[in-house]
Amino acid sequence: MTLLDPELPINRKRLMIHADDAGLCHSENRATMQALKEGLVSSYSIMVPCQGFEEIALFAKENPQFDYGIHLTLTCEWEKYKFGPVLPISDVQSLVDENGHFYKNRESLKNNASASEIQHELQAQIEKAYVYGLQPSHLDSHMYSVGARSDFFRIYKELGKKYNLPVLLNMQLLEMVGLNDEQLLNEDDLIIDQVVVGKFEDFTRGNLSGFYDDVLKNLKSGLNIILIHPAFDDDEMKAVTMNHPNFGSEWRQIDFDYFTSRECRQKIDENNIGLINWKDLKLEDRKNS
Repeated sequence: MTLLDPELPINRKRLMIHADDAGLCHSENRATMQALKEGLVSSYSIMVPCQGFEEIALFAKENPQFDYGIHLTLTCEWEKYKFGPVLPISDVQSLVDENGHFYKNRESLKNNASASEIQHELQAQIEKAYVYGLQPSHLDSHMYSVGARSDFFRIYKELGKKYNLPVLLNMQLLEMVGLNDEQLLNEDDLIIDQVVVGKFEDFTRGNLSGFYDDVLKNLKSGLNIILIHPAFDDDEMKAVTMNHPNFGSEWRQIDFDYFTSRECRQKIDENNIGLINWKDLKLEDRKNS
C-alpha cells in the first residue's frame, strides 16, 4: 500500500492523519516536521499569528511534498503563552482582550467579535501566508472558532471560495461548537464523513494510544480525519501548556509517539486503510466536476 493514494475507491477507508497547530512554537514545529518525515502524518496546518510561523513557513517552502493548510486562528487558550491578530489591534479591537490578545475561548469570541473584523483578520492571515510564498492546500480553524457564530462560519466558507481552497467542514465539529443549523452546509460542499479527536477521559486513564488503536480498527469506509497535535513534552511545551492538561505537552508527546510508531503503521496496513491528504481531495474534486 502506498502512503498517499488518490486513486482509492470512494467506498474504501480513506484517512487523513492531520497535525494541527504547526507554528505554535518550536517544540510543535520540530515534532510536526519529524512526524511528516518519519511518521504517518499526511497533512498539517499552520498558525500564522504565532511565534513559530516563520520557522514552519520556511520548512513548508523547502518541503513542498508535504501537504499543508492555514490553521485560521481567532482564540488563544493558553494561560501564559499569548498571541493576537496579525492586523494592528486598532483595526480589530473586537477580537482582543484588554491586553491585545485573542480571547481564550469561543464563547468570549462569540459575545464580543464583529463579523467584519473576523473577515478582515482571517483574510489577513491568509494573505500573510501567500506573501511568505506559501501555497496552502486548504483552510481549517484553531479550536474550530469559526463556528462560534453562524455569520463567522459563513465568512469561513466564503474565504474558501475566494481563494479556491477547500475548508474543513464536518457536522460533528459544528455540533461540538453548538451550531446545529443544517443550512450552513450545502449539497455541493466537500464534507468530511468523520472527524476524530482524542478524548480527555482516555488521556486521564492513560489510554490515549488505545483510543487511537480502536479508531483505526473500527474505521468506517468514506472520508475520515484524525486531528492530532504532535509536540514534545519538553520545557518549552510545558510552559506553553501550563495548567492545561487537555491537549497539553504530555498529550502532544503521546500523539507524536503513536503516529510515528511501527505499531500505528501496522494497524493502518492490517485494516486496509489508505492515507490521503487535502491535495488528493482537490484532485478528486476536479475529476468529479
